[in-house]
Amino acid sequence: MSSKTELSHEVMNVPDGVPVKMWTRGVPVDDKARVQLANTAQMPFIHKWIAVMPDVHVGKGSTIGSVIPTRGAIIPAAVGVDIGCGMMAAKTTLNARDLPDDLLPLRRAIERAVPHGRSPGARDPGAWHEPPTAVDAAWTALAGRFAAITAKYPKLAKANHRVHLGTLGTGNHFIEVCLDEDEAVWFLLHSGSRGIGNAIGTFFIELAREDMRRWLINLPDRDLAYLPEGTAHFDDYVEAVEWAQDFARANRELMMQAVVDAARAVISKPFEARCEVVNCHHNYVSREHHYGENILVTRKGAVRARAGELGIIPGSMGAKSFIVRGLGNPESFESCSHGAGRVLSRSEAKRRFTLADQQRETEGVECRKDADVIDEIPSAYKDIDAVMHAQRDLVEVVHTLKQLVCVKG
Repeated sequence: MSSKTELSHEVMNVPDGVPVKMWTRGVPVDDKARVQLANTAQMPFIHKWIAVMPDVHVGKGSTIGSVIPTRGAIIPAAVGVDIGCGMMAAKTTLNARDLPDDLLPLRRAIERAVPHGRSPGARDPGAWHEPPTAVDAAWTALAGRFAAITAKYPKLAKANHRVHLGTLGTGNHFIEVCLDEDEAVWFLLHSGSRGIGNAIGTFFIELAREDMRRWLINLPDRDLAYLPEGTAHFDDYVEAVEWAQDFARANRELMMQAVVDAARAVISKPFEARCEVVNCHHNYVSREHHYGENILVTRKGAVRARAGELGIIPGSMGAKSFIVRGLGNPESFESCSHGAGRVLSRSEAKRRFTLADQQRETEGVECRKDADVIDEIPSAYKDIDAVMHAQRDLVEVVHTLKQLVCVKG
């Protein structure tokens, strides 16, 4: 182990479990998150250890901000219900001086172009009433595999899919216009597989629980119910989760094009938005090779950071975000954090902070400043600079982005 690695992470030893390696020096870790990590570390199929990112916080079953390598099994709740959630960034040929002085029309144009959960009007404001041609074309490319999944599980066909493709969602999902250190303009967005990913995740989490009950398997937490490799449910889940991850990637690509088109309608100077493009998941499972074995790696709120691979680590609303290059650290299973990480629940943030706090902390950012988004106030999140310092042997910063416009889901 290198001295650099020794400085940047610590080890939590778990009785009757694998070690938990934590890149959390200098950032708070909730006691409940430690309990969840210990529970997951006791599962019999964990490969080597669990890697914990500095944005770690309590999640469903397993902590958000953890990397869970497994042999011969998947924990559906560890993957979660926002399957394939992730980030996309595109650098443009625009500079700060090319942007209008008043950024409200740009925010409004983006809000009109991309359905999102806080849109006014319809019963499901975050969905298309009638998907545009580009969305239908993307859905056609996905529909055949989806039909094979729903032939086995007809219940999933009822979930929102086509009308959610190319839409943002709610909560901490967002679209931003940012400047980098050279004042180049970037578009940045965060979303996943929307309603259909939620339906797939929820459905297979319950199937896994049913299997545990049928096989009389005791678990430290029922949300650690797993699907063993070689069973029909395992194979079907892998097929469904890979499809949902492809849906999520396509969803981000469609939104990015819609954002670019909306910006072109507002910004007078012609521009391109394909100078540097990154599109990465941070809630997903993949087959990988680590420490001599082919395994499954679940990143629940973590980004793959292979040597030279680009990723995105966003800060909170009104803070900095980062385009990073992976250093390929094997001890983290070549992973890094997916953001700053919450320190306060949404309900606690709304109880503790006022609208004046929200307005002060988002000063200089063109965004909604009302009671409905107080739960996304920067103070509800960890200090992004501390988070980045804690993982300095996992990634290096390529670009630092500062938000100018933020559209919340």
